[in-house]
Amino acid sequence: MNTGKTLFAQLMEFLPWKTFSRIVARHGGDSRVRTLSCGEQYRAMAFAQLTYRESLRDIEACLSAQASKLYHMGFSEPVRRSTLADANEARDWRIYADLAQRLIVQARKLYAREDLGLELTNAVYALDSTTIDLCLSVFPWAHFRSTKSAVKMHTLLDLRGNIPSFIHISDGKMADVRALDLLTPEPGAIYVMDRGYVDFGRLHAMHRSGAFFVTRAKSNMNFHRRYSAPTDRATGIVCDQTIALDGHYARQHYPERLRRIRFRDAETSKTLVFLTNNFDFPALTIAALYKNRWQVELFFKWIKQHLRIKQFYGTSENAVKTQIWIAVSVYVLVAIVKKRLGLEASLYRLMQLLSVTIFEKMPLQTALSSDEPKSDTSIDSNQLNLFGF
Repeated sequence: MNTGKTLFAQLMEFLPWKTFSRIVARHGGDSRVRTLSCGEQYRAMAFAQLTYRESLRDIEACLSAQASKLYHMGFSEPVRRSTLADANEARDWRIYADLAQRLIVQARKLYAREDLGLELTNAVYALDSTTIDLCLSVFPWAHFRSTKSAVKMHTLLDLRGNIPSFIHISDGKMADVRALDLLTPEPGAIYVMDRGYVDFGRLHAMHRSGAFFVTRAKSNMNFHRRYSAPTDRATGIVCDQTIALDGHYARQHYPERLRRIRFRDAETSKTLVFLTNNFDFPALTIAALYKNRWQVELFFKWIKQHLRIKQFYGTSENAVKTQIWIAVSVYVLVAIVKKRLGLEASLYRLMQLLSVTIFEKMPLQTALSSDEPKSDTSIDSNQLNLFGF
């Protein structure tokens, strides 16, 4: 790789620019554009994500301070905050959503052989959502409550590599369970969800498609036991039952049998009750699958802490969705670079290194291959161990 290029320019080379050009042409993104093409808009917003810029003025000031390097970073002229603001308001957010989806396809192929430690060949997904609070007076289109606005980020996370395979951005009022209507279940895949997604009609549709689900049972679920499998309580499995639902509507919506597993966690002394349509996996594997659902919570925590999706550079729906999708694409791009270059550092470490060396001219692999700090006093050490990627 050319050492005369900045790290930012080298990082951008991992993007599929030909595919991006076709996406832009399909949406007419550069139609009648005289300054700041879609490619330059993406670069400016990606720079803001990588260097944690707080505002459009901040982006403009930082790029202006490196004016001699802008051409080699892919900018034909200085970036003005008013021009960038107009681009975020007017350019179709679906351009950047399509780019992010293309990167997600690449990343999932690279991480397809990641080991979950469960000796499973099935694809495993965790489904959940996170709410991003907004000011009602500034974002009136994002309906949530009478006194506040919000957007929801519904995410299906591929647990092999923690890559989001599906993202839907809605206003804050959309119920989590409705995200199931937007998914096309993959036969043989396992979908792990919390009990907010328990809707027996939707779960039965997933079952008919040949997919498996693992979720938690609601406390008021009405059922009767058909069979109890022998269990070893020393492992934490209290009971492993085959059940049928009672109640007129529940029985209509899910007329087939279900598997109910009661598990007691020795570490927390909590008792959890799982529901699944898989009768082949050991009960402990079902419990371990649900435990892995926590990765999607860590994903939300990570992107909120380390990407710019809590402070927005624009107030329109288009500007907010543009910023979120570019943030997701930057996350996935760094994950792709990590895998292709065979880097051992955590994703957090890579983002931190890029944030302070983005204008340096050295081989990208050299810059990102520096050893992890050996200090045990790092504030983020626990989080990074949990993320494990």
